[in-house]
Amino acid sequence: MKRVHVDNYTPKYYSGKWSWSAEKDCLEFEPHNDLENARERYITTNGYKFLRIIDQEEELIFRQAYVRDTGTYDFDTLVINDIRDLVLFLMPSDFLTYRFVEFMHRPAVHRLIHALIIYFEYFLRMVEFVLVRRDELADQIQSDQTIEMKKTFSIYLSQYRLLVARNYSVILKGEGDMANYYHMKEIINISDTSRDRVFHEQFLAVMTQIVWICMHRRAYNVIEMEMNRLFRSDHFVMARPEYLSFTPAERSLLYGRNHKIVNYRTQVSPLVQELEHVEEEDMPILWIGERKYRGNDKRIAEMELEYIVPGPQLRMIDVAHGILGHPKDLYNTILDLDWPTVRYSNFSLGYDPYHIIRQPHLDIPKIDALKMRKMSENYEHFYKVYRIYEPHSLQILRKWLKRDKLVQFYRSGGLLLTNVVSRCEKELAEKVPVTKVDQVISNYFKVKSRLRKGSPYEADNISITSSRIGGFNSPRQKNTPQEYYFD
Repeated sequence: MKRVHVDNYTPKYYSGKWSWSAEKDCLEFEPHNDLENARERYITTNGYKFLRIIDQEEELIFRQAYVRDTGTYDFDTLVINDIRDLVLFLMPSDFLTYRFVEFMHRPAVHRLIHALIIYFEYFLRMVEFVLVRRDELADQIQSDQTIEMKKTFSIYLSQYRLLVARNYSVILKGEGDMANYYHMKEIINISDTSRDRVFHEQFLAVMTQIVWICMHRRAYNVIEMEMNRLFRSDHFVMARPEYLSFTPAERSLLYGRNHKIVNYRTQVSPLVQELEHVEEEDMPILWIGERKYRGNDKRIAEMELEYIVPGPQLRMIDVAHGILGHPKDLYNTILDLDWPTVRYSNFSLGYDPYHIIRQPHLDIPKIDALKMRKMSENYEHFYKVYRIYEPHSLQILRKWLKRDKLVQFYRSGGLLLTNVVSRCEKELAEKVPVTKVDQVISNYFKVKSRLRKGSPYEADNISITSSRIGGFNSPRQKNTPQEYYFD
């Protein structure tokens, strides 16, 4: 794919309406200048008000100050960082604490977001399947093959849920760089209940927004309901009229065989329930992303491929995870599809690498697929898997903490919101010092060492960016783990 330069000084998202101008005898665009009282200005998630739309001034501020830098790899494609940065810009001011902003930039949180996106991609397909079958089975009788197919679908969905639970447990245990966010204080071992509760509520709200935007902003109520059920339990899911209600058979299909509801005093979240009852053939799922799978279970190999392939390369395996890996020029600033651009991209059923034309579907599993998995063999592993992250700087975190002040500073005229023409005129008028050749070469090698595989970053300083899938290193001695890099 060719690299497309994105101009951060040109607005792409227009909020307003078209009306007929009698004086000009043509259609005229009228932008929304006052969005404070607009009914669709905000969207409420778990009691917090997030911005749903932005005006052109806010858009220019976001594109000039907070859009991912062009020096990062795969800048012209959408990755998790792009969605996360947009949600950080749209979230309430109460969320802007150093502890929370730094938490959202941690690698463990990035892996949890990645697993959640994979899970909800298939959960929404299963919900649609359930609703379609609800109408089809009104006057029909199910066959044994249909029941077996539904059982297989339910187990597959539970496996994706197990992957989310594995990544979430790393945060819960508070190990490594997650120790600063553990709810128990050191030495005294007393839980900071009030602060931890607020932190958890804010985290769930941001996760809901990230997944919703990544899923093309569809099925918001389903995502919010399932997100609260996953990380809490059914006791904490509110009975709202816009939420779907499922029959016991449908709940068993969607929530899996490990789902149990007991007294609220002893109830644990569905994610913990998945970890408490892991089938023997599903044990390799707990090692996905940690070591390279060696065995003949095709299901585990498919899940591993989905997980370790970075978003920008998903089109190579013909897999869709929401908007991940899509070209940026197909979307506006708030990551809504720009349909005129899509229309002129000549996508068709024969050429649809990003699953924009094709409808989401579920592949019908083969008969006796579950029995075949129980007979599969797992071999000793030889390769460890390492993730390559780009460190986030303290300057980026401070910029997020000063978001409201920066927006107010821009609006007060402290910095001009210029377009590309005025910016070029300003650069030509200014006397820019000549950069020496040695400095240019030094900057080039600095960027190359940051983006290439195997850059010497320490684990304590890693952060998140997208990168290529690397190859295997040179052979070592037998039974010695080797390195396999992915994003």
